[in-house]
Amino acid sequence: MNLLVTGGAGFIGSNFIRYILSNYPDDQVINFDKLTYAGNLDNLKDLEENPRYKFFKGDICDAMAVEKALSLVDQVDTIINFAAESHVDRSILSAGDFVQTDVYGTYILLEAVKKHKISRYIHISTDEVYGSIEKGSFTEESPIKPNSPYSASKAGGDLQVRAYHKTHNLPVIITRSSNNYGPYHYPEKIIPLFITNAIQGKKLPLYGDGKNVRDWLYVEDNCAGIDLVLRKGKVGEIYNIAGESERENIDITKIILKELGLSKDLIEFVKDRPGHDRRYSIDCSKLKKLGYKPKVSFEQGIGMTVKWFQENRAWWERIKEKQKEYREFQGNWYKKR
Repeated sequence: MNLLVTGGAGFIGSNFIRYILSNYPDDQVINFDKLTYAGNLDNLKDLEENPRYKFFKGDICDAMAVEKALSLVDQVDTIINFAAESHVDRSILSAGDFVQTDVYGTYILLEAVKKHKISRYIHISTDEVYGSIEKGSFTEESPIKPNSPYSASKAGGDLQVRAYHKTHNLPVIITRSSNNYGPYHYPEKIIPLFITNAIQGKKLPLYGDGKNVRDWLYVEDNCAGIDLVLRKGKVGEIYNIAGESERENIDITKIILKELGLSKDLIEFVKDRPGHDRRYSIDCSKLKKLGYKPKVSFEQGIGMTVKWFQENRAWWERIKEKQKEYREFQGNWYKKR
């Protein structure tokens, strides 16, 4: 199988490329990435000489760049779209890039699927499109009610995918996963930010009362779920991919500090962000019928993740040093509101 993986230099995309190349010796992967602030070729540096791996720099909003990437092999069988602007805080400050990439970029890819008769298009979405839920869990049939500019842009992309399936009968599938964590996670999301801050002896800025609930999914389990959908999923369907490991943010913070042997004094409660969803929870019974089951418990996964960040300081220290914009964003977030 020849796969075009968009956003393959990002966190989940790079882990997925590793997963495919490790598990399918006959598959070839084209990594198509714009290399924005969160795209990092260091994530896949050890694969540069792999004959089954190619990198092409480009933007999914650029139809000509997509055409060039598709021409790198005789026939691309599958497009898997990880490319997205994905940080909620950034979307609150500047939503335009999110709409452009997550909606218009999706449209460009769908047009390419139609033109080249791609056999399968997997659209990577998020549980955030459902909005917040006080009790129970969202299913694939639940209405989408996004509450942030980020989740609204992802919902817009999802609706484009649905429309192209209904209108043009394109072979599309959507996956919606819960919060991922693991190696190569860009240090602006809560787990990698708190791990790296703690290692550096910096404060861990916890929003509100810290009782917002998220379901945590180790990134390799998500990759396995996406691969299962790719191989066995039904065209036109949506599949939730859950970690089944719900935790309050305050508990996540304490676990990280405990793993590192550090004091809870590093916790700093800060003003909550606008529209902060209280709880996410998705039901993945539909995917379980295909054979899915998360293998990594949260306790195992967080331990492995903390260890990875401890052993790969050069990777994330380069990011924090290079991204002055990121440091200003993190330090001055409330001043900019």
